[in-house]
Amino acid sequence: MDEVPVFAFVDVVVERDGVRALDGFTAAIPGRGVTAVFGPSGSGKSTLLRLCNRLDVPTSGRVSFCGKDIADIDPLRLRRRVGMCFQRPTPFPGTVADNLRVAEPEASDAQMRETLERVALTGSGHGSGTQSWLDRDATALSGGEAQRVCLARTLMAQPQVLLLDEPTSAVDAEAARVIERAVRELADDGIPALWVTHDRAQAERAADRVLHIERGRCTGQVPS
Repeated sequence: MDEVPVFAFVDVVVERDGVRALDGFTAAIPGRGVTAVFGPSGSGKSTLLRLCNRLDVPTSGRVSFCGKDIADIDPLRLRRRVGMCFQRPTPFPGTVADNLRVAEPEASDAQMRETLERVALTGSGHGSGTQSWLDRDATALSGGEAQRVCLARTLMAQPQVLLLDEPTSAVDAEAARVIERAVRELADDGIPALWVTHDRAQAERAADRVLHIERGRCTGQVPS
């Protein structure tokens, strides 16, 4: 039996003010591993990602999630299943623990520590182990640390799939590699990722397959 893709796009058009961000886009995203969406600035990458949790809607065409038309899925329910991390990390005021409990108010310290370990936040210069991370001021973190806390916050909702919109563009190379490894381990644990990037080397390094997009159209999908 053929595998049902986690997302499928059929002849999707997104047009705003006479400009087409997507222009007949057709592709299928497997429900496993890491799929990179690579293309130049303005090619439609972020628009594609926003369609996946109904932050945007197509002008025409069809988007499906696990075989079901995404228009028939309640947006709030969809967003619990489809976690999204944006280009710029957005930690909320308060501690790291406060941030994680935004997604899961009843989370125990043990659950939060386990989630931090999944995104490689297992030590700091302010104590030992993950407990110190829970107590840290989320607004005082470095860019790479803040992005991983935001990823951990997304994971607290137990999403079925991750959407990543240039999650390493605002961090240094070392932090980028840490995030890449964390996403890889999550995919290996059964949480697939759709990763938007303009960095060809990163797409080939971090993903199992690379979907090329240009001028709003899919121009190819190949193993990385």
